[in-house]
Amino acid sequence: MFYIFYSCCPRYSSKLHVEHYQESYKWQELRNKLESLMTEQHDLYGLTYSVIKRLEGHGVFSVRKQELAEKPMIYAITPTFARPVQKAELTRLLQTFLHIPNFHWIVVEDAGKKTKLVARLLEDSGLLYTHLAAATPPNYKLGRNDPNWKKPRGVEQRNAALQWLRENRRPTDKGIVFFADDDNTYSIKLFHEMEKIQKVGVWPVGLVGGLMVEKPICDNATNKVIGFNAAWKPERPFPLDMAGFAINLRLLLENKNAAFSYDVQGGYQESEILSQIVTRDELESLADCCTKVYVWHTRTEPPQLNVEQLLIKKGKRSNLDIEV
Repeated sequence: MFYIFYSCCPRYSSKLHVEHYQESYKWQELRNKLESLMTEQHDLYGLTYSVIKRLEGHGVFSVRKQELAEKPMIYAITPTFARPVQKAELTRLLQTFLHIPNFHWIVVEDAGKKTKLVARLLEDSGLLYTHLAAATPPNYKLGRNDPNWKKPRGVEQRNAALQWLRENRRPTDKGIVFFADDDNTYSIKLFHEMEKIQKVGVWPVGLVGGLMVEKPICDNATNKVIGFNAAWKPERPFPLDMAGFAINLRLLLENKNAAFSYDVQGGYQESEILSQIVTRDELESLADCCTKVYVWHTRTEPPQLNVEQLLIKKGKRSNLDIEV
């Protein structure tokens, strides 16, 4: 019998945890047992065959399992919907998330049921994950030519993820909840900052709100948030982007009714959830007193598929039997 603890982050490559009861246990025998287990069960606490291969060559290290146990689990909630760039967006995210120790990805599809494309991507990701589906009500769906801000987005999906956390996690569990939309770009450094959060942590977001950077204004002497530089609707209670904050899991479990809502003005979803659990004075400034940018709102440009549309009219496709 043995325990496996691992990190996919290069910074922690020297801290890969493989502990066993017999000191003479050889690495090859351990690897064979792991591969045998993975053949029987595809998801062994998020450890997939691809991760096993990454362990090869590192040997067996004797280090404390206490180190990872003391870190909070980062729960990243990602709403997603079917579109040509969906798999590309999710792939970019998971390549970053693989480097974060103690990470749990909650992916919620805007659909009546989970799709095979997302299910396969998650199964092969090497991440600890939860896959959910929650369809947006038809009257809140954006039309083909509607601007993104016309109707609230991600409400149903984020609330479904919050409900899952409340049903499956206890107040004593250490965790940080972050709303990681699939059209953003994230630095690994951001997730290390989140580990410091006691209530709600905030930081700058690049390329959002018509600005190069939208950020809380921090008092260097006290490290307290004293204002915001938001240009778009600065009168909001919390003029932040969805990517600009994370919440201690304990607060979301204690405030069982805290949720996102369809019945708020456009751009007020962040204020809606935060107003139910925290005050401005309680915000914790991170990223070097909000002077470093570790997340960017980099929406992928929709691909030009005019030739593909011509093929479809002829009953053909360039991606026949190929998942893109």
